Amino acid sequence: MDGFGSDFSAGGSGAKMDTGTIMEQVKVQIAVANAQELLQRMTEKCFKKCIGKPGSTLDNSEQKCIAMCMDRYMDAWNTVSRTYNSRLQRERARM
Repeated sequence: MDGFGSDFSAGGSGAKMDTGTIMEQVKVQIAVANAQELLQRMTEKCFKKCIGKPGSTLDNSEQKCIAMCMDRYMDAWNTVSRTYNSRLQRERARM
């Protein structure tokens, strides 16, 4: 009988996945989830900040506000990410 865990066991046929492959897939899934969360938060915050009365189109000032807001949000996110990653690397070096 072929169970769920059998695909992840070590050795055997080439169809079975090794732990390295599984870890890479998990990392990709986490990265996708983080990108989706970033986009969702950015959309919510910039919409609240820039759109006074939702309608079928955006006027020029709303378009500029959305573009600037998204740029600032991404810059802040990148700064925080770089700082966090450098701290992680320093902590790992101490171990």
